Amino acid sequence: MEYVKAFVVGGLICVVGQILIDKTNLTPAKILVLFVTLGVALTAVGVYEPLVEFAGAGATVPLTGFGYTMAKGVLELVKEKGFLGIFIGGLSASAAGIAAAIFFGYVAALVSKSSDKN
Repeated sequence: MEYVKAFVVGGLICVVGQILIDKTNLTPAKILVLFVTLGVALTAVGVYEPLVEFAGAGATVPLTGFGYTMAKGVLELVKEKGFLGIFIGGLSASAAGIAAAIFFGYVAALVSKSSDKN
């Protein structure tokens, strides 16, 4: 049942993104920033944590989940290190994901053959 919950919640988040692409003049980059910021804001007001507990990877894998991870890291390190946690919390919490994205992006660039789209 947890797979169904993850699929439904993750799918709904992606549907919202697709609707924004189709029905607005927002660029994909602006939608990316909107989703990450929305994840941080919803975590700050305590709304996103119950969604993560309910849907698991369906809520943590999309872009809003990246914002959630960063916000959780800030909250934890502010408790632990005080004011300094504001600056280092988000990056320390999401460092593994960022490093993996950079590494696999580099590997994909080495393996794939770039070409002109014309």
